[in-house]
Amino acid sequence: MSDHFFVVTGGPGAGKTSLITELARRGFHTIPESGRAIIREEMARGGDALPWADRMAYAERMLERDLRAYEDAQALSGPVIFDRGIPDIVGYLTLCGLPVRPHVAAAAKAARYNVRVLLAPYWDEIFTQDTERKQGQAEAEATCAVMRETYIALGYEITELPRADIATRADFVCARLAI
Repeated sequence: MSDHFFVVTGGPGAGKTSLITELARRGFHTIPESGRAIIREEMARGGDALPWADRMAYAERMLERDLRAYEDAQALSGPVIFDRGIPDIVGYLTLCGLPVRPHVAAAAKAARYNVRVLLAPYWDEIFTQDTERKQGQAEAEATCAVMRETYIALGYEITELPRADIATRADFVCARLAI
């Protein structure tokens, strides 16, 4: 387990990436979400490893990228904040009604993060859609619930982020990390 690896998870549009950006500004090592990067790459090349096309291929691409990011982060000292973790792929597959293949489940069990996982709850006031985030409110709320259940099933403890401005959320995270 990498006790200095912390995950921020939740549904789409809950402010995870904005929080990660603020934590990076404060000097933390941060790892961006792989999903958005894959969507941009697939759209640019006309690929179909997309959440609205080939969901299994999309999940496999996320796993590949997240495993590489996890491995690369081993060289970093101090806290490392991940915008989603490998268990999010298990949650994604579950949400989509797709099978969680054995290698995906094994990766989620082997690549451990700090037991304290930060969950950004669905927040209607900040939720937006864009060309990469096409989920509606119901799917965003369901995603948050599935991520909570997935991480708990894998032995993590969930700490819910407050529905507050970015600076307050970042202060909350810093206090939880005892920094």
